[in-house]
Amino acid sequence: MTVMSVLLVAIALLLLVLSLSTLVLATYAWWDPEARATTGFPATGGAEELSFSILVPCRHESEGVMRATLAALLAQSHRDVEVIISVGHDDPDTRATAELLARERPDRVRVSVDGAAVKSKPRQLNTALQMCRGDVVGVFDAESLAAPELVRAVDDVFRTTGADAVQGAVQLVNHRDTWFSLRNCLEYFIWFSSRLHLQERMGFIPLGGTTVFVRRTLLVELGGWDEECLAEDCELGVRLSSLGRRIRVAYSPELATREETPGDVASFVKQRTRWALGFFQVFRKGVWRRLPTRRARLAARWTLVQQHLVAVTGIAVPLSLALAIGGSFPLPVAMLTFLPLVVTLATVALEACMLRELGRDHGLAMGVRDYVVLILTTIPFQLLLAFATLRAYGRFRRGDLRWEKTEHAGRHLAPVRTQVAA
Repeated sequence: MTVMSVLLVAIALLLLVLSLSTLVLATYAWWDPEARATTGFPATGGAEELSFSILVPCRHESEGVMRATLAALLAQSHRDVEVIISVGHDDPDTRATAELLARERPDRVRVSVDGAAVKSKPRQLNTALQMCRGDVVGVFDAESLAAPELVRAVDDVFRTTGADAVQGAVQLVNHRDTWFSLRNCLEYFIWFSSRLHLQERMGFIPLGGTTVFVRRTLLVELGGWDEECLAEDCELGVRLSSLGRRIRVAYSPELATREETPGDVASFVKQRTRWALGFFQVFRKGVWRRLPTRRARLAARWTLVQQHLVAVTGIAVPLSLALAIGGSFPLPVAMLTFLPLVVTLATVALEACMLRELGRDHGLAMGVRDYVVLILTTIPFQLLLAFATLRAYGRFRRGDLRWEKTEHAGRHLAPVRTQVAA
């Protein structure tokens, strides 16, 4: 067997492993009815026992986006919810908007101003944490639209399971805005309705940056969020998991927080670069090595190096196909090359089924055009992820850990009232 044949077989086997693992993770919630049943919120409707402090970190945000987010949080059916809008001292427009909104509801809304010279989301969160009075601290992004019953349902989870932290679901909804929006929305759907629940079962949960709730005393004991990490949410999940703390993941389409996809390719690349950089940091920090079980450590290693694997996949798929089609190889080698493609096609077929369920669960219209877009964007979306990961790796090697903010245009918003609900 020639060197090129060996290389082609190695690439094919790597892609096959990656494709199969992705397929298993994506379909966990659909393996059997029992697995699906474990993903939801408890249907207890019990008494409210906890108080909540909700942090909303904002930077260079429009009043319309901030007002809609705050209105949704103040519309919570739970009786004991305070909201702390976190802003930076060097962002006068956002600070002015936050103070305006706080004056409209001084009984429930306060403003935290972070004075650190270097700005980042975790620094703003840690500053705001000092103002929290609730039993539980929740975090919502500046453009998050929370369901009215969400906090009450989260209270039920804490009460019935004894959880230390609860991760709710987030769903992107503007699936037709750009060529990558549909896959971005489906990606979130699979992550929160399926994959994250398998992570919980394996004992390693990379928390999300929004719709996440942690007991305040525990958060203070841990020193809050890692201010140097660009994936402070994932890093906090690693620390909690390594300490054996109980993290509960709950999914219900009716209680999913609605958000928007990035508005263009440049914004998407910046967002995924930041995430990849953060995962690199978390992996290098090594706290995951203290996870209590081998299975949890394996899940952590696989999740945290996934950014590297995404880049490998994005480059290897077209390379292997080009080699197989354009080269002259023994028939068994050529046939082996197409095995990952078979798994990929099976994955796309299952994604089409999941897309239908996404539309049904979240009231999003899905037509023939959407299924065509799903198929046609399979490889371009993978290449886009690979580019963002390679960009992150270059910045990581240079020590460039600057925080690049994702712009919010409010594409997920219905018309909102000009006054915060009283």
